[in-house]
Amino acid sequence: MATLTTRQITRAGLSSSLTPVAGGGDACEVGDDIVLHFKNTNAATYTVSLAIPAGASPYPNAAYAPTTKVIPATTGDEFIGPISAGLYKDPTTGLCQITYTGTTTNGTVECLKLQAP
Repeated sequence: MATLTTRQITRAGLSSSLTPVAGGGDACEVGDDIVLHFKNTNAATYTVSLAIPAGASPYPNAAYAPTTKVIPATTGDEFIGPISAGLYKDPTTGLCQITYTGTTTNGTVECLKLQAP
């Protein structure tokens, strides 16, 4: 498992800098200004799951399932976020845990932080 480096998007812009997804999963910073960018250049789809720790819900008696997103084959380019701390923060690591299923060959990811106005 790798911890993704968070890159800040500024008013001047930011070039994409995707890194290969880790076969055992990744982890990223959490926050209302954090977004994940996934790209798939493989001939098969893969699914991204963001873990929601037990007890993370701010609402009593509400249960949440992990957030999942299917990344389409060949030209799949998807964004997931915000990665809110109230929902995704792992109590042990303080990070969001990300796992992948299906073919992850040629899957890439980057963690982006939006600059405040």
